[in-house]
Amino acid sequence: GPLALLGPAPGAPSCPHGPALLFVKTSQGKEEGRRFYACSACRDRKDCNFFQWEDEKVSDTRLAARKEYNRNHQPSFTHRQNVDRYKNFVLLPLSKRRFCQECQQLILPAEWEEHLDHQYLCDITTTQLKSPSQLLYPLENKKTNAQYLFADRSCQFLLNLLVDLGFRRVLSVGTPRLHEMIQSRASQEEEFSVRSLLLDIDFRYSQFYTEDEFCHYNMFNHHFFGGEAARETCRKFLYEENGERVIMVTDPPFGGLVEALASSFKKLMAMWKETEKEGHDNKEMPMFWIFPYFFESRILDFFPSFSMMDYQVDYDNHALYKHGKTGRRQSPVRIFTNLPPNMIVLPEEEGYRFCTVCQRYVSSGNQHCEICNSCTSKDGRRWKHCVLCKKCVKPSWFHCSNCNCCTLQKHSCEKTDVGCFICGEAGHKRSACSSLSRS
Repeated sequence: GPLALLGPAPGAPSCPHGPALLFVKTSQGKEEGRRFYACSACRDRKDCNFFQWEDEKVSDTRLAARKEYNRNHQPSFTHRQNVDRYKNFVLLPLSKRRFCQECQQLILPAEWEEHLDHQYLCDITTTQLKSPSQLLYPLENKKTNAQYLFADRSCQFLLNLLVDLGFRRVLSVGTPRLHEMIQSRASQEEEFSVRSLLLDIDFRYSQFYTEDEFCHYNMFNHHFFGGEAARETCRKFLYEENGERVIMVTDPPFGGLVEALASSFKKLMAMWKETEKEGHDNKEMPMFWIFPYFFESRILDFFPSFSMMDYQVDYDNHALYKHGKTGRRQSPVRIFTNLPPNMIVLPEEEGYRFCTVCQRYVSSGNQHCEICNSCTSKDGRRWKHCVLCKKCVKPSWFHCSNCNCCTLQKHSCEKTDVGCFICGEAGHKRSACSSLSRS
């Protein structure tokens, strides 16, 4: 049956990804079913098979086995050990710098023998060490890691925009390429004053960054693997000293649970408020949430102050999410932000223009609708107004008299005698089913 996320729960059991989330299983004709805990980060049981009923009595033997399992699935080295290893690694001559591609690890000469049968890279340069997102294999599980890395075009645009808006600290949540671009420019340009703290579930980055530059973090349950010390690092970073304004930029896995992400982001915002700076009481921490446009209504449910920008974010290692494609092949990824839309200046050389009525930049194909009094397109194409639906719709959609709404010309009409596909009852479509809204 449908599942509903109840969120983090006090005293929740843990898996290797931190405290589990509480869900409830509902069945037809019942308001609420049995509650259970499952992994916060992995929605596929193949990736993490943790499962426990909320009311289940777990034996001491099983608890001990689970504790041992969690310990065995932690990284080989602590963050502090990785920092020390990095210091030793950069002292080596170029000919002795190796990176094991199979273990995804920097290896010191004393460890070479353990990796003889593995594929490894030699002569690792300082430039490569400062660009770990290009050295490491991307983890492309779309629901857990989804390391689709910003293309240089998008990354450079984001950084320039942040600088122009006057932000000097960037909390980079799941945006390793933006973080390393900031780190790289800070090391090369004395006048560049922007700093970044990377929060990411990929512990491999601890090989390249200190505890003040990287925190091992699960954005689905707001869990700092480094405990209170890592949490304090984040807290200190959010404290706005000398007028250095902070913004959070996040690029979560698109297959992740929006409810869980929103819960964690609100906790990070609350952490920012707790820094006790004047004027924080009635404000939200500035934020860029990078996500596909078809999640707009879900994001606005949790953050009503947000609005969606037309800028198309593209990725190096994603076959579809590329800039410059036309029609439905354009990247659907957008920037959601709580900053005033007229502050977000989009590049005119890429076809964006300023709409004086909407007071925001829009894509060239996004024409202002006089009836809706808004630039209504979401996907970059010119949308058309439907008088019957009383709104603008995609250009490929047509009004269906059976469904009483606009949809694709070749579709299965939902107006049948069978009833709702979700609950089986007549009188409503599945899109309006109360069971679906609960889940």
